[in-house]
Amino acid sequence: MSRQRVLQITRRPGFPEPVARLIGTTVWDADEVDAWAATNRPPRPTDGDEQS
Repeated sequence: MSRQRVLQITRRPGFPEPVARLIGTTVWDADEVDAWAATNRPPRPTDGDEQS
Protein backbone atom coordinates (compact mmCIF):
# COMPACT_ATOMS: atom_id res chain seq x y z
CA MET A 1 0.00 0.00 0.00
CA SER A 2 1.41 3.39 -0.92
CA ARG A 3 1.98 6.20 1.56
CA GLN A 4 -0.55 8.28 -0.31
CA ARG A 5 -3.22 5.58 0.11
CA VAL A 6 -2.45 5.26 3.82
CA LEU A 7 -2.90 9.01 4.22
CA GLN A 8 -6.25 8.85 2.41
CA ILE A 9 -7.50 6.07 4.66
CA THR A 10 -6.25 7.53 7.94
CA ARG A 11 -7.94 10.86 7.18
CA ARG A 12 -11.39 9.31 6.78
CA PRO A 13 -14.02 10.22 9.36
CA GLY A 14 -14.23 7.51 11.99
CA PHE A 15 -10.69 6.20 11.53
CA PRO A 16 -9.11 5.63 14.96
CA GLU A 17 -7.05 8.43 16.43
CA PRO A 18 -3.30 7.79 16.65
CA VAL A 19 -1.92 6.79 20.03
CA ALA A 20 1.32 8.69 19.35
CA ARG A 21 2.86 11.05 16.84
CA LEU A 22 6.60 10.65 16.73
CA ILE A 23 9.20 12.33 14.58
CA GLY A 24 8.73 10.81 11.13
CA THR A 25 5.93 8.40 12.03
CA THR A 26 2.46 8.03 13.48
CA VAL A 27 1.41 5.09 15.65
CA TRP A 28 -2.07 3.56 15.88
CA ASP A 29 -3.43 0.83 18.11
CA ALA A 30 -3.49 -2.29 15.91
CA ASP A 31 -6.66 -3.67 17.53
CA GLU A 32 -8.53 -0.41 16.87
CA VAL A 33 -7.38 -0.35 13.24
CA ASP A 34 -8.35 -4.02 12.76
CA ALA A 35 -11.81 -3.34 14.21
CA TRP A 36 -12.24 -0.31 11.96
CA ALA A 37 -11.13 -2.29 8.89
CA ALA A 38 -13.52 -5.14 9.70
CA THR A 39 -16.48 -2.79 9.40
CA ASN A 40 -15.21 -0.36 6.75
CA ARG A 41 -13.20 -2.39 4.25
CA PRO A 42 -15.04 -3.11 1.01
CA PRO A 43 -15.38 -6.78 0.06
CA ARG A 44 -12.31 -8.14 -1.68
CA PRO A 45 -12.70 -9.51 -5.19
CA THR A 46 -12.42 -13.25 -5.49
CA ASP A 47 -10.95 -15.42 -8.20
CA GLY A 48 -13.45 -18.26 -7.74
CA ASP A 49 -11.08 -20.58 -5.88
CA GLU A 50 -12.40 -19.88 -2.39
CA GLN A 51 -14.04 -22.72 -0.54
CA SER A 52 -17.32 -22.22 1.32
